[in-house]
Formats: sequence, structure tokens, C-alpha cells
Amino acid sequence: MYFKQHTIKKSVTISGVGLHTGVDANMTFLPAPPNHGVKFQRVDIEGQPIVDADVDNVVDLSRGTTIEQSGARINTVEHTMAALVGLEIDNVLIQLDGPEPPIMDGSSRQFVDALKCAGMEEQNALRKFYEVEESVFYREPARDVELAALPLDDYRLTVMIDYNSPVLGSQHASLTDISQFEKEISSSRTFCFLHELEMLYKNNLIKGGDLNNAIVVVDRIVEDNELDYLAGLFNKPKVEVKKEGILNNVELRHRNEPARHKLLDLVGDLALAGRPLKAQILAARPGHAANVAFAKKLKRLMEKDESSAPYYNPNLPPVFDINQIKDILPHRLPFLLLDKIIHLDDTTVTGVKNVTYNESFFQGHFPGNPVMPGVLIVEAMAQIGGIFVLNTVPDPQNYWTYFLKIEECKFRKMVLPGDTLVIECELLEPIKRGIAKMKGRAFVGKSLVTESIMIASIVRKK
Repeated sequence: MYFKQHTIKKSVTISGVGLHTGVDANMTFLPAPPNHGVKFQRVDIEGQPIVDADVDNVVDLSRGTTIEQSGARINTVEHTMAALVGLEIDNVLIQLDGPEPPIMDGSSRQFVDALKCAGMEEQNALRKFYEVEESVFYREPARDVELAALPLDDYRLTVMIDYNSPVLGSQHASLTDISQFEKEISSSRTFCFLHELEMLYKNNLIKGGDLNNAIVVVDRIVEDNELDYLAGLFNKPKVEVKKEGILNNVELRHRNEPARHKLLDLVGDLALAGRPLKAQILAARPGHAANVAFAKKLKRLMEKDESSAPYYNPNLPPVFDINQIKDILPHRLPFLLLDKIIHLDDTTVTGVKNVTYNESFFQGHFPGNPVMPGVLIVEAMAQIGGIFVLNTVPDPQNYWTYFLKIEECKFRKMVLPGDTLVIECELLEPIKRGIAKMKGRAFVGKSLVTESIMIASIVRKK
């Protein structure tokens, strides 16, 4: 899995008809900056409104997942979202001149191919994973639907489907590593049962449906006159039932292609929760309604997660090691309170302070009960913020940074010897006249221990 955010290197366009609306549309993927996320834009509507790819924007689940915001609607987003997750693309703007992404061949493969042609670009920002720490469950007893997210330091999915059909039977599909999505899952096409076709058509769905972009499962005896009717409905000279129990429109790409497509849909729907997941996802008989309800449940847990702690992997090389920090900051023993900077982008900086009993302040701050002074946690936070501010000038060695104000400072938990402080500072507004306002948060593991808003001034040395 990627630890840094990614976008695409250049724009790329796909054109085709929408599955349910039957409207031709051009869909253009464009690069986007860090922390932008996935957004759709209806360029055919006055004002060209933006629609965030957000589970709270879901407004319809009629055989697909539809989102709407600011009066703009995007139908059937799940195949597009699945392609982005499968390639681990975090930031992209998707412009559409119609109401629905092209259905293409009914899978995500052509989206994946187009995005790969555009190229991937690593961005200088960490991905904001949501790590499931306790098992999360969702059930719909009436439809015998179950979904679960179990703790795992990775992203894996397993799907089981069972339609009580003598043709389709019970099928399973698994994705043990997201890198397998392109080869194992992306080409799996949407499917439906023969008895559903006419119902969907009469309900103004599948207007763009074609026997070239779906697997049609035949689970009953079909008379010749019905096959002739279907041929006329989809402008085909003739349709037949193959021995595998599907219409002769397509050849199966995988023995369990329907189950793989259900997994594809699940990947796309869960992407609407808004953050890359670290979890083992298990799903029995899932559908769009259950997927979206589960994604909403995960999003509510994300919102309750007070920490959203920055990702820290001590095995990755730092942005600045201690020697580089000393070249930027004037602080020295015993007041240099940083060990390394692990992330730095246009708005955010993250650093690490390893707390040991050898710190000089423990000699006087509760020697029998060593606790790191809260003011020194804030000072470490300020030094990390200072790294950010000084990085905005070409000659940081010629500047001082001074505190002007501390606001809304809260000390939530004690910091003890042996703890590793991971501190993130975020710029709240553009730096003007040498004044910087930042929000700092300090974590030990997943626990938020200190937070504060700091205002500082950067002054050239005389």
C-alpha cells in the first residue's frame, strides 16, 4: 500500500453512454492537489457545480450508487470509484458533461487503463488511513446480508454471494492485496438475471444497457419468442442461451465473475467513506444499499475518532534528520526537542520526539513520578511549526521565530518516559507579514495528548 497520496500526471478522457440514463457523456480525469480527495464536476450545468464523492451525498441506490450535491447529480459512481481505489489514487477532479459516467464494458477495466495511461504521481502528503481497531458489523436480517470490518494493518476483502439460483449458485471472491485489483477484479462486469431485464427497462433503468456491457444470467426455461423479444429490445439479430446458463452476449472472464464484480462494487461504495481503509472486509450477499449503509457507519466512526493520528513508520527515511534540523533551528541542548521531521507539505508538518528518562527536565519535574511538562510539549510543537515557517524562506538560518500567542491549549493525557510523541502542525491561514497561525496536535500512539493553536512571528536577524 502507498503511504503517500497520489494523483495522476495528466488529464485523460473517456467517452461513452451511461448505463441507466442512456446519455452519452465525456468523462475527464484531471490531476488534483494533496488533500483534495475525489470530486466530480458537472461541466454541462450552469455554474459547473462540484459533487464530493462522499457517502453522505448518496441519494439513490436503484441498481447503482448515485450522489448529488448543489443540485448536481452523478449516477452510478461505483465503478469509477473502484478504479481509483484499486490504483490508490487519492486526489482527482472528474469532469462530466452528462449525468452518468460511461458504462463502457460494465467493469472498471477501461477506467483503470485510462488512468494508467495518464500516469501516477506521488505527492508530498501522507495518506490519512482509517485503521479499524475494533470489529464493526452491519446486518440486514430480512435479506440475510452481513458485512464486517475486522482489524488488520492492510486492506483485504472477501465477498460471498448466493442467489439461490441453480445457474449462479454460491460464489466467493477475495482480494488479499489492493495491488491485485487491476489484474484480478477490475475486468469483472456487472450482471443481472434475465427476469430482471424487462423490469429494469420498464422502470427507466438500463437505458444505456446493451448485451455487450453486462452478463445476463438465465435461471429458467426461455421460449424462443422471448429470446426474439430480447433481441429486438437490444437491437441484436439473435440471442441464445449458452450451456453455462448465460446469454450468448459475452464470454465469462472468470469462473466467479459475478462474485468478483460484487467485490468491485463493494470497493467502490466503501470509497465514499472518504479515507483509505486498513481492515479486513467480509461481506455476505452485499448490495449497494448495504454497502452504502456500512460506509456511513464507518464514516461516523471516523468522525468520532478524535485522534486521526498521523501515520508514522519508523522504517521510512525522514524528511529532515537531527543534523538537518540543527541547520534550520537555532535551539540546542537541553532545549532542542525534536528528533526528526517525517512529513512536510504546503500546509502541514509532522515531527517526532522520542521521550526518554535521560531528558534533563525529568531531574526536577516529579523525579519520583516523571511526567513530561506540558509547556515543553507545546514548545516541541512550536519547534515543529517553526520548521514549517522557516522552510518558506530561502535562507532560514537568517531568521528567528517567536511565540506571539497560544490559544485553546488542552492537555489530555500525560506523556511519560518511553513514549514517542508524533506531532502534527497545520497552517490555518496563509502566512502574512511574517505572522503564522497553526494548529498543533501531539499524539502518543492513537491517543491525542495535547492540542493548541499557536501564533508566531518570523523575524529576520539583525
